[in-house]
Amino acid sequence: MTRPTSEAEYLASLVPASVRGVSRRTLLRGALGAGTLLAAPSLLAACGGGGSTSTGGKATGTVTIGSNQSDAVPKAAIQAVMDAFQKANSGLTTKINTIDHNSFQENINNYLQGSPDDVWMWFSGYRMRFFASKGLAGDVSDVWKDLAGMSDALKKASTGDDGKQYFVPSTYYPWAMFYRKSVFEKFGYTEPKTLDEFKTLGTQMKKDGLVPIAFGDKDGWPAMGTFDQLNLRVNGYQFHVDLMAGKEAWNGDKVKKVFDTWAGLLDLHQPDALGRTWQEAAQTLQQKKAGTYLLGSFVAQQFSKGAEQDDLTFFNFPEIDSTIGADAIEAPIDGYMMAKRPKNEAGAKKLLGYVGSADAQNIVVKADPSVIATNDKADQASYTALQKKSVEFVSQAKSIAQFMDRDTRPDFASTVMIPAIQSFLKNPKDIDGLVNSIENQKKSIFSS
Repeated sequence: MTRPTSEAEYLASLVPASVRGVSRRTLLRGALGAGTLLAAPSLLAACGGGGSTSTGGKATGTVTIGSNQSDAVPKAAIQAVMDAFQKANSGLTTKINTIDHNSFQENINNYLQGSPDDVWMWFSGYRMRFFASKGLAGDVSDVWKDLAGMSDALKKASTGDDGKQYFVPSTYYPWAMFYRKSVFEKFGYTEPKTLDEFKTLGTQMKKDGLVPIAFGDKDGWPAMGTFDQLNLRVNGYQFHVDLMAGKEAWNGDKVKKVFDTWAGLLDLHQPDALGRTWQEAAQTLQQKKAGTYLLGSFVAQQFSKGAEQDDLTFFNFPEIDSTIGADAIEAPIDGYMMAKRPKNEAGAKKLLGYVGSADAQNIVVKADPSVIATNDKADQASYTALQKKSVEFVSQAKSIAQFMDRDTRPDFASTVMIPAIQSFLKNPKDIDGLVNSIENQKKSIFSS
C-alpha cells in the first residue's frame, strides 16, 4: 500500500479559514502490521454501548467512547464535552472508556477487530486512512453533510482513499521549541533564529547550570519530532513528505546529513532520554532546570493554569539552511472516528456531529489551553496567550506536516523507526549502518 499523493496536496492548507485570517498530542507508537493484523491479546476492552432506539428520528441510549486521553488535563476536557452533550441531548448518555495513551496506540489493531466502542479517539493523516482502508472504521460522510465551520482542507484530512469521510477533527496544536519567559528574562537570553545561534545559546545555558534541551524518549515517539524538525530544515518539506511516503532513500546523503546534524546537537540534550517519559522531561522545563523543550504545545498540560502557563511560550525550530528556510512546521490534528459496526450508530453519529461543532470545541480549548479548535466558528476571544500565539504560528506557516508516525505507514513507524532512532540515541557514531538498515527494512515494508 503506497501513501496517497493527496497528503501533500492538503497539508499545506490545513489551517481553517478563520485562522488563516489572523496576521494544532498524542503521538503514538502502535505496532501495526500493514497486511497482517496483530494477534496478541488486547489490553483494550470496550464495555459496549447499551444499544439504541429511534423514536421519531431521535437517537437514544448509551454511546461509548474509547479515549486515549489518560493525562489529567485532556481527560477532564473530554469529560466536560460529554457532560455538555448529554445535557443537550435528552435520551442519550455517554460512557467514556479511558485507556493509558500508549497502551491504546499499541493495541489499537486488536481493539478495532474485537468489540470496540461506538466512537474512538484518533488522528488524521495516514493512520486514519490506514484503518479505513482495512475496513475497521465506519463511514461518517453523512455527519459531514451537516457539519458547519470545517474548512475544505480539514475535510480532505478526514477523507479515506475511497473518497468517504471517516474522521471528525476536534483540535490541533503546533510543535516548536518551548521555554519559560522568566528563565529567558533572568539570564538575558534571546530567541535564536539559526542553528548556530541555538548552539551558542545552548552552550551558554550549560554554563548557567541549565539543561539546554529537555528530552525524554522512553515511549519511543517523542524523538520522531526531533527528526522531523531537522529533516524539514535540512531538506525541506517536499523531501520530508516523500521520505515518509517511501519515495526517497533513507541511506542517501540527505538523510545522513539529518542524523549528522542531530549528532552534533546531542550534547545539548538531556542525557539518558530513553529512561524518561515526555511528562518527566516537561517537569524539567516546568521546574526551570531546562532552558528549552522541543515538543507539541500539549507540554502546557504539565504547567498549572494561570501564572505558570502564562510563563510558557515558544519559538520556531531554527533555520539550518537559508535556501530551505524555516517556514515548514508540524501541527497534528486530533479527533474522533466511529466503529465499523457501532452498537448505537444513531447516537454515535449524533455525538460526532457535536464534537465537531464550535460549541464542543469551545469547551475543550477552555479546559485544555494547550490546543486550539479546528472549527472556524469556535470562539477565539477567550484564548490564552499561548493559544493565540499557536494560531498565529500555524497561520504563518507555508507548509504543515502531521508527525512522522502519522505521515508514514504505521508498521514502518513503529517497527522500524522507533528502534532505529533509539539505537541512534545510544550510538550516534554508526550513521551509515543505521540508515542502511532503515532503507533495507523500508524496501521490504513499502513493497508489500
